[in-house]
Amino acid sequence: MRWGRATGKEFMAVGVIKRRFAGLQLSLMFVLASLLSPLISAAEDPDFQPWLQALITEAREAGISESIIEQALVPVTPIPQVISNDRNQAEFVETLAMYLEKRVTAWRINTGRERLARHAALLDRVSAQYGVSPRVIVAIWGIETNYGSFTGGTDVIRALVTLAYDPRRATYFRGELLAALQILQEGHISHADMKGSWAGAMGQSQFMPSSFRDFAVDFDGDGRRDIWTTEADVFASIANYLAGAGWREGERWGREVQIPGDYHARSEQWQQADAAHSCSVLRRHTVQLPVNEWQMHGVRQVSGADLPAADIPASMVFPDGIEGQAFLTYPNFRAILRYNCANNYALAVATLADSF
Repeated sequence: MRWGRATGKEFMAVGVIKRRFAGLQLSLMFVLASLLSPLISAAEDPDFQPWLQALITEAREAGISESIIEQALVPVTPIPQVISNDRNQAEFVETLAMYLEKRVTAWRINTGRERLARHAALLDRVSAQYGVSPRVIVAIWGIETNYGSFTGGTDVIRALVTLAYDPRRATYFRGELLAALQILQEGHISHADMKGSWAGAMGQSQFMPSSFRDFAVDFDGDGRRDIWTTEADVFASIANYLAGAGWREGERWGREVQIPGDYHARSEQWQQADAAHSCSVLRRHTVQLPVNEWQMHGVRQVSGADLPAADIPASMVFPDGIEGQAFLTYPNFRAILRYNCANNYALAVATLADSF
């Protein structure tokens, strides 16, 4: 632009620049507001700081060092989006078809086959020690973190603080938070690197902190249980978890079935009796009956063929409700549910494993 008197075009250019600058200012204000919103919400909640101080006292009593407390707890604030995620989990709001379409993809099947071949020797050693099929180990690895390529970017401590402060499942997540602090205390990973899902699941195996405490394995013998970067530890930890959950190698997880025409009229006699089970999903399963007995009640394979002659205990699952698909599920299905207590999740893992 020339110095002196501006032309009409120059006035227009100045106007464009001003509007763009104003738009940039507005965008920056929105970004700043989003960054400050957790701090503002924490400051506006008079109960959070007293709650946090009580938590810090409990952490000290559990042996957590002052350096970890200062680094991980003193500056912490809740993450509002975590609560929204907790109320809208895909495992419970999507139909089975929607859930499988997003997770049992051609890429995931082909990549899983390639990973099975690449890590065959290691997976065979893990399978021999823990009695869990390599296909199932790799299927969980694939569903959880895309074979280790996406383990989550949320600060695990902040996520767990948020969920422990929320009253819905406060007791459970407070325990998970203290377990996470213990992992930091033991030096398995630094706080800066302890990233994971919005719910606090960590590493390529997506273990909750208590699962890490109980099932993570140092399979390569380097002195660390590294579920973040070491495949040997990742595979062994997944297998150890499933073995602890009752996995029975050599048995199927279950199968899709046809139900008899009078199933709905008779279904009351098969309702789940174990209402006190810790996994709420299992309360919506039918009672367990031997496969042979389901055959006598008219249940057939989805092709119409008879069920295999077997006395394996099995329960009926209707992931989309009584009018949707029916699956006869065995103990191995329940073992997968221990990893993530959602029928859609267990069916995705099982379907992917069967596709390799």
